[in-house]
Amino acid sequence: MSKKAALVFLTILFNFKSFTQGNLDRLNEIPAVQLSDSTNNLAGITVTSTRKNAANWSVPYSVSVVNKSQLDAFGFRSTPEALSGTAGVFVQKTNHGGGSPFIRGLTGNQTLILMDGIRLNNATYRYGPNQYLNTIDPSIISKIEVARGTGSVQYGSDALGGVVQLFTQSPEFIKGKALHSTFRSRVTSQDMEYGGRAEMEYQSNKLAILGGYSGVKFGDLLGGDTTGRQNPSGYQQRAFDFKLKYQLAPGALLTVAHQWLRQKDVPLYHKVKLENFKYYFFDPQQRQMSYAKLVFTGKNKLLDKISIISSLQKSLERREYQKNGNTYQFTEEDRVNTWGNVLDIFSVIFKNWTANSGVEYYHDQVNSSKQQQSVISGQTLSLRGLYPNNASSGNFSIYSLHHITKGKFDIESGLRYNSFTIRIPDTVTSSLKLGDIRVNPSSLVSNVALLYHIGSLQNIYASFSTGYRAPNIDDLGSLGLVDFRYEIPAYQLKPEKTYNTEIGYRINTKKIQTSLSFFYMHLNDLITRVQLPGQQIGGYNVYTKENSQQSYVKGTELSFNYRISNSITFSNNISYAFGQNLSAKEPMRRIPPLNGRVLLSYQKEKWNFNVEDLFAAKQNRLAKGDKDDNRIPAGGTPGWNIVNIYGNYSLSKLNFRIAFLNIFDKDYRTHGSGINGIGRSASLGIQINL
Repeated sequence: MSKKAALVFLTILFNFKSFTQGNLDRLNEIPAVQLSDSTNNLAGITVTSTRKNAANWSVPYSVSVVNKSQLDAFGFRSTPEALSGTAGVFVQKTNHGGGSPFIRGLTGNQTLILMDGIRLNNATYRYGPNQYLNTIDPSIISKIEVARGTGSVQYGSDALGGVVQLFTQSPEFIKGKALHSTFRSRVTSQDMEYGGRAEMEYQSNKLAILGGYSGVKFGDLLGGDTTGRQNPSGYQQRAFDFKLKYQLAPGALLTVAHQWLRQKDVPLYHKVKLENFKYYFFDPQQRQMSYAKLVFTGKNKLLDKISIISSLQKSLERREYQKNGNTYQFTEEDRVNTWGNVLDIFSVIFKNWTANSGVEYYHDQVNSSKQQQSVISGQTLSLRGLYPNNASSGNFSIYSLHHITKGKFDIESGLRYNSFTIRIPDTVTSSLKLGDIRVNPSSLVSNVALLYHIGSLQNIYASFSTGYRAPNIDDLGSLGLVDFRYEIPAYQLKPEKTYNTEIGYRINTKKIQTSLSFFYMHLNDLITRVQLPGQQIGGYNVYTKENSQQSYVKGTELSFNYRISNSITFSNNISYAFGQNLSAKEPMRRIPPLNGRVLLSYQKEKWNFNVEDLFAAKQNRLAKGDKDDNRIPAGGTPGWNIVNIYGNYSLSKLNFRIAFLNIFDKDYRTHGSGINGIGRSASLGIQINL
């Protein structure tokens, strides 16, 4: 952390302490109100941290929300970028077509991504930063919730750092019938983006349908004042979505949805610039999901609400690459089909005691292949893919979460048992031969959280939860080039485990909303990549995985919102995490630096105006793996801050959005990224409602 950043952080904490000591009595005289969710992270309703509708204010966990009004006001280019500046979240970008959220210092397959209650993490999600969040069209999102430091009991494996859940927009019922259409377009300067979307919505009292199509061409990313255009980094994207809601009967609602997104020619910029590749593309990168959801509500208190979700997901990732001077070009392809079923029952046990209990089962089927082609003769040779072909993973769990209110206390507690059946068939006929491997990891996890209301304006909360991540097919069976190393399989792995402790404090008044939390997470049996001394394949050092690390992450997160007037709001959040590898006696890998956002918002009638300062301190606490990572500069990633301006103007059927990004044209790179951030640029968006 830089001295300047540390001084800023300590000043905020000192002012916060002085404020609470000197002004709390006066604030208690001001009646609390629920502000617009665009300015108050404590207002509104959240689901992710408890699996039931709960006011953000009374949830005994740390939760961040990006709501519809924020998504509309900022008009984010991609879903990962929609999380930039969110309290407790740091976004790394390996490439322009990627984006991986860090929560409590963890990312990749150590954080869980959900969409409408369905797991997106599958058996090939990689350790470390990945690009999968970018395969979600930001146009279809109505809200993003981030539960920090909890989630394994609520949603199962992978939620070590927390959970990111995306909620997609839904058609609404009305009396009578109506048909609406919406058209959006956006362009960004320097040919960095040309895109549009068309939507249609049909509404009636029992049937509502919403469908849309998006198409975007992203040009090469222009960096700051000395970076210039980063070629190759641009790509193309198309997406289609459909959602139907039908009221089968009073108390019975059916939702059917389908999403499809395909990205073409997505380059890995750092491979070309730093690793002597002639080209390296994801072509295509594709995700589709279909699901049906039935919700029954009735008069039986023990079966107050029953939710059943059946889903099918298909992902396709094809990688095409060739190194300079190499007479062979390679094509790798991974396909994953995931079937999922979720049953959740909400029960009213007593007046102040409710529960969510249920069963989940997901099954992943993995098909993986690799082709080597001579650029001279055109001869093609089939090789073993990155993963064993026809590998599969079954994920079964049963859980029960209890919500109790007693006087000024709110209590959350639960248990989950999770077991896996992972099969890795023999596909290697060399010294790396695996055999037909079957692995059956399992875990029992629990949590308990307590919130105490100090009057009507303040509360304090504390939580303890255990978390886990079962080894997946990527951990057990990877063979090939991953990032800047060559990886070979390892099948004697067991689940990673965490022990999370957190305490927090909140104030929620008419003018001020503040949340401050401190956390400590202990991690055992972490699956880490270990270099095999003296071994190289194709010029790359050889690594394998093992449960060899014990670590901890501790830190603090602060969110502060102050309503200056009815039209003007000031908000600020800042996060700091300190990670230490106890086994190697060095820093943990990829820990983000101190980072945050300062935001000034103006909203009145037809106008909305936001000025934001995003910042990060220097990160020079580096593990050996960080020092070996060619995406991280020698000595660490420099600190940075950039200023962005967003404006919106709305008429009855027209909406205009304009954004000025990085107005001082600063060169910067988020820690661990493979490409620099956007330079000075402007975008213009128009929306027509018919």
